[in-house]
Amino acid sequence: MERGKMAEAESLETAAEHERILREIESTDTACIGPTLRSVYDGEEHGRFMEKLETRIRNHDREIEKMCNFHYQGFVDSITELLKVRGEAQKLKNQVTDTNRKLQHEGKELVIAMEELKQCRLQQRNISATVDKLMLCLPVLEMYSKLRDQMKTKRHYPALKTLEHLEHTYLPQVSHYRFCKVMVDNIPKLREEIKDVSMSDLKDFLESIRKHSDKIGETAMKQAQQQRNLDNVILQQPRIGSKRKSKKEAYTIFDTEIESTSPKSEQDSGILDVEDEEDDEEVPGAQDLVDFSPVYRCLHIYTVLGARETFENYYRKQRRKQARLVLQPPSNMHETLDGYRKYFNQIVGFFVVEDHILHTTQGLVNRAYIDELWEMALSKTIAALRTHSSYCSDPNLVLDLKNLIVLFADTLQVYGFPVNQLFDMLLEIRDQYSETLLKKWAGIFRNILDSDNYSPIPVTSEEMYKKVVGQFPFQDTELEKQPFPKKFPFSEFVPKVYNQIKEFIYACLKFSEDLHLSSTEIDDMIRKSTNLLLTRTLSNSLQNVIKRKNIGLTEDARHAAEEEIYTNLNQKIDQFLQLADYDWMTGDLGNKASDYLVDLIAFLRSTFAVFTHLPGKVAQTACMSACKHLATSLMQLLLEAEVRQLTLGALQQFNLDVRECEQFARSGPVPGFQEDTLQLAFIDLRQLLDLFIQWDWSTYLADYGQPNCKYLRVNPVTALTLLEKMKDTSRKNNMFAQFRKNERDKQKLIDTVAKQLRGLISSHHS
Repeated sequence: MERGKMAEAESLETAAEHERILREIESTDTACIGPTLRSVYDGEEHGRFMEKLETRIRNHDREIEKMCNFHYQGFVDSITELLKVRGEAQKLKNQVTDTNRKLQHEGKELVIAMEELKQCRLQQRNISATVDKLMLCLPVLEMYSKLRDQMKTKRHYPALKTLEHLEHTYLPQVSHYRFCKVMVDNIPKLREEIKDVSMSDLKDFLESIRKHSDKIGETAMKQAQQQRNLDNVILQQPRIGSKRKSKKEAYTIFDTEIESTSPKSEQDSGILDVEDEEDDEEVPGAQDLVDFSPVYRCLHIYTVLGARETFENYYRKQRRKQARLVLQPPSNMHETLDGYRKYFNQIVGFFVVEDHILHTTQGLVNRAYIDELWEMALSKTIAALRTHSSYCSDPNLVLDLKNLIVLFADTLQVYGFPVNQLFDMLLEIRDQYSETLLKKWAGIFRNILDSDNYSPIPVTSEEMYKKVVGQFPFQDTELEKQPFPKKFPFSEFVPKVYNQIKEFIYACLKFSEDLHLSSTEIDDMIRKSTNLLLTRTLSNSLQNVIKRKNIGLTEDARHAAEEEIYTNLNQKIDQFLQLADYDWMTGDLGNKASDYLVDLIAFLRSTFAVFTHLPGKVAQTACMSACKHLATSLMQLLLEAEVRQLTLGALQQFNLDVRECEQFARSGPVPGFQEDTLQLAFIDLRQLLDLFIQWDWSTYLADYGQPNCKYLRVNPVTALTLLEKMKDTSRKNNMFAQFRKNERDKQKLIDTVAKQLRGLISSHHS
């Protein structure tokens, strides 16, 4: 029974499973039914499942049959209605076909018209598009045409601007056209063409500038000369001169660049034609002769093209080459003044152009470049002038050359170039000028002496007397008191030589004009040149006359000549001593003799060197007299009342000067002296200076009055005077001396020595 219950339970489970599978088959997509059926065949009850499936199919068929039977009459009615509609539809179709045929027939012309309208609209659209495209292309073509015209008329800078607009503004708008591509490909060629043509213009300009540098420089130097004359007029007539142009205005140069679009400025060569002006007409400014527009255009073009550095390097390189050519003087320059003038004109012209380029362009040339060129020019010019001026033996030509060099320097100085070296070189030429003058005056003196009769000048009237005195400022009260006729104590050559000496001085003064020298420097120059004229040129001429056998001088004349030599020599020494400028309060210890004394010793050496032809006694007496006079004058200089104070440093400097004098005496300037004889002229100074410098007062005071005293030549009055000057210095210059033991001891020593010196002086007087 239990087994029966179990079988019944299993049958119920199987039936439930089959029912689930059937529901799943009814509700599941047929593509997914495979796994469901597989579960049926995996079991053992598929037969029963098939039975259930057949039963379920029969049930569904019965339901379908019931439904069809229920809706059949409606279906039949629908078919009947549909058959009726088909007939009506056929009629409607026929009507639509007929209407369409009639419409096609009637609208055929309209279709043709519409087709024509369509074509017209298409053409109108194409025309409008074409017009729009042409409006874009026309400016491009116009700009290109303008570019070609500018190139044809050589207006290269405007052409470059047009090219820039064409490339960056117009061509990008029509870049897809073939003609545009041709233009784009042609732009680099046009740029190169503009560069080449502008560079060609620059080369023409540089060549023209090179050829016309002398004209430019000549004009600049004329302008400088006119300004110098104007300045002289202003100095002489200030009221009138105030209405004239100022120097700055007179040198104003035009800075206005010529319009780059001007046909004239585009085509000229860079040099304006200037006819020779009359002397009374105003000389145009140097820059007025030059048209710099080729330089400006080329600079602008290369700047726009991004090649400015290339242009600057080329310009500077070419100008350096031209500078070297300009600075090369012709081999025969020294023969005439015109040779020097042309040489200077070319140099001035070159630097006038460069100065204008410096101030009218930004960076084409700079100050460093100009200074480099000027340094080169200055060194080469000075070297050339030194070489060529050395060939000149005519003092008039040397003087004209000096004036030309001054004008050359003044002209360049106006443009800001330093010219100090040129003026320094003129001082060298001054020495050469002096030599040529000395040679010229040697001939003049020779002619005067050769033509003289060496007889006293007779005068028979006051008029004749005044005429001679007017030529030679001779004063003799005894001669003035004598009645006419009377005779001067000299022959005709004396006033003639005197006048020629004045002419020589005037000639020297002419050279010193415009050299910016002080009156002291001019005086020194005249003094040295005149000394040479007297001690060398005139002295040699007189010696040659004296040696002649056919000319004899009387013993009174020889004695007067000797005395005149001694007197003039001492006067010359006094003139040098007037240049002494000691700093008596200096604390520095010098290491060389004073300049004035070195010059004086040099003068004495050169003077005594030409005394070799004089009688030995005359030369020795003159030398001894000069040394004694020099020693006495130096002593007076040291002790003069105006020197109230002096320091040991000043005394040391003075000692160096005395040593220089002693060295001169030892050197034997005149033969015939015994050893140290000439040096004894300075023994007083030597002992006095040794006493103070060595501070050897104990020896001096102990040995004073003895015949073998070391300081026998030192007078106590002189020593006290000098000591008082040093004592005042010690007191006033050491305000805190009382706080320093060494200073107090020194002061006490000075006071003690001074007291003892006063005692010596008192005992000597008593």
